[in-house]
Amino acid sequence: MTSLAPSWTPLSGASHAVALDVLINGPLSRAELARRLELSAASLTRLAGPLVEAGLLVEVGPRNGGSGNGDTRIGRPERLLDVVPTSHHFIGIKLTADTAYGVLTTLRAEEVASEHLPLTDRDPRAVVQVVADLVTHLRRHGPAVTAVSISLGGLAADHSIVTAAPFLQWADVPFGRMVEELTGLPTVVENDLIALTEAEHWFGAGRGLDRFAVLTVGAGVGYGLVVRGHQIASPDAGLGLIGHVPLDPAGPTCFAGHRGCSTAMLTMPSIAAAASVALRRRVGYDEVLDLAVAGDPAATRIVADSGRALGRLIALAANFTMPERVVIGGEGVRLVDVARAEIDEALAEDRDPQASRMPIVVLPGSFTQWARGAAVIAIQTYVLGAG
Repeated sequence: MTSLAPSWTPLSGASHAVALDVLINGPLSRAELARRLELSAASLTRLAGPLVEAGLLVEVGPRNGGSGNGDTRIGRPERLLDVVPTSHHFIGIKLTADTAYGVLTTLRAEEVASEHLPLTDRDPRAVVQVVADLVTHLRRHGPAVTAVSISLGGLAADHSIVTAAPFLQWADVPFGRMVEELTGLPTVVENDLIALTEAEHWFGAGRGLDRFAVLTVGAGVGYGLVVRGHQIASPDAGLGLIGHVPLDPAGPTCFAGHRGCSTAMLTMPSIAAAASVALRRRVGYDEVLDLAVAGDPAATRIVADSGRALGRLIALAANFTMPERVVIGGEGVRLVDVARAEIDEALAEDRDPQASRMPIVVLPGSFTQWARGAAVIAIQTYVLGAG
């Protein structure tokens, strides 16, 4: 990006709505865009013209005419409106207890490059330096960067202050300002689950849906919900409230003393710990899954129990919030592949036989996926702050 890249800053009102709809759902024909925004053809032409002239929107195509909703009728070719995804770039960084994972994306959250660096010191000043180094590495991939976003497990206030981050043992750290001062780039901070859910909302499996849910399994268990185009938010988001939902009355006990809760049944540390006790040696999460695939009796039982617990959790989410789709992500998501039969069995048991089939989308289990979620928060802050 150069200084001549089109800016969203002057946009407001209907012009902003046009550009935003094209960003999230484009490319779109003028007719389809007018229908989506309930505008007349004349109003859409009046609004889109200056956006094209400014370079914020471009004409692409053509394609044959049609409604854009499965209408394949051959008609007069029409040109579509789209953004230029490479006109702006963003950096998203996901912090864990020991690593900073970063990704450079386009305006539409398409990955350009990814890097990661270890966190050998959890002091906020040391972590800020690692983040700044990661930003420097990612900026070497060419384009100028519009903004940075950091996501982490915990609570963030005002997109700037980390009020609580248990994995990093932080409280009330003005991390956004610290990163901004060192990098010189606008920086926002957000809970990692909120960020991942927004990424699926705008550019992923939840795009265009009225209601969808996100479940994550990894170091913890998370739950996000989008209803009528808005993520359901709360000051308690980031506390991992779904982590102690009871799933198996005969299950193991979590650190808080809850028996058979989602933390005890589904997190990677809990699954690895259960297998380590059963096998009388230390085993890691992926080894447990490998052993289950190979038919080891203890690992097979542990993984099957976890699969049934995950199926029950999906059913609870479906029964209470009635999403159109459930998206499952997180670094422990391989459990879905290994225990899919048990997941489906428990889901069927806990759903009414006449209930609609619940579509499930499984995300890649990489930390890059979390970092991309952070980048989407930077994108949203930039484009929504313009409206």
